[in-house]
Amino acid sequence: MPLIDGVKKLKKEMTAWRRDLHAHPELGFKEERTADVVAEKLTSFGIPINRGMATTGVIGTLSRGTSKRAIALRADMDALPLQEKNSFAHKSKHDGRMHACGHDGHTAMLLGAAKYIADRGDFDGTVHFIFQPAEEGGGGGRVMVRDGLFSKFPCDGVYGMHNWPGMEAGTIGVRAGPMLASADFFRITVIGTGGHGAMPHRANDPVVVGAEMVTALQTIVSRSADPVEAVVVSVTQFHAGTAGNVIPEEAKLSGTCRTLSPEARDLVEERIRRIVKGVAEAHGVKADVGYHRGYPVLVNSVDETERARLAAAKVVGAEHVVVDPPPEMGAEDFAFMLQAKPGSYVWLGNGGAAGGCMLHNPNYDFNDDVAPIGASYWVSLVEQELVVG
Repeated sequence: MPLIDGVKKLKKEMTAWRRDLHAHPELGFKEERTADVVAEKLTSFGIPINRGMATTGVIGTLSRGTSKRAIALRADMDALPLQEKNSFAHKSKHDGRMHACGHDGHTAMLLGAAKYIADRGDFDGTVHFIFQPAEEGGGGGRVMVRDGLFSKFPCDGVYGMHNWPGMEAGTIGVRAGPMLASADFFRITVIGTGGHGAMPHRANDPVVVGAEMVTALQTIVSRSADPVEAVVVSVTQFHAGTAGNVIPEEAKLSGTCRTLSPEARDLVEERIRRIVKGVAEAHGVKADVGYHRGYPVLVNSVDETERARLAAAKVVGAEHVVVDPPPEMGAEDFAFMLQAKPGSYVWLGNGGAAGGCMLHNPNYDFNDDVAPIGASYWVSLVEQELVVG
């Protein structure tokens, strides 16, 4: 594998940085220690920094030569509210918080790339190293864009990366177009008439109505959405009642919707509202729908994805670049950055997913052996896009 020698030599440092971050996980918009570590490292590399965007964001900017071209590289920093079950020395020191998605590895890889590029990177132009808070549901990417990320740090393209358990270590996955789904959430409140469980005819049971709604909502996927469209509608919570002999007055349902196109996203919301209204009216109860649009579909631009493919091939070899892997129905707030700028988001093979290595698992740990691959990809991309001469 033609990894960059100087980057390979940084593996020990990247591993130490990563494991320190893993041991000290911080949740979204509270990544104070993590931001301090990132800022200290970038400053020690001689890279000027900006702090405070989206509360704890850190951006390092390095310019060289005379070219006006610029690219941005992004890593996320936050952890998850999850109790870690690992027993190794670098396990989380904080109960209820864990780096279970590899953001510690993402941060360490971008720091490694930044150190190499500052020391000996051969490029002409500007590189922005974006360390983003609150990817895990907080929408830190959206906040950074809203706060003027790309007006304050203009670039021609923005690039992201995520480790991917189940993909072979030594591979990089690239895909133009939709790669990750939108993530929306709904809450339904059904208000009927409570009564005695033995006298249902004297009540108007919201549990029965809610159950019918659960079933009816599944027809969105089976009968409303185009069969070739990827659509998920999952009711994940159903709460009602306090006693076995009491028909409650109210039932509450909630869940999530995932799609891979804006059109399907609009369809799902419209159909949820219509189905809930129709079922409620048929049974003579009241129903309210709260619908929250979360992260949009992550869509990689065609040209930038081809550039990502070329940069990845220089690192792992063309035969180890996985082109057009099937999209996944998870979500990512890097999608907000891709709405504002052209760019591409790739998957870095993290190795086998057996034994609890999947993302958001209490036994997960980032594979330190792939850090030189990810950091080499960043360097390759910078030197390719900001080529000298």
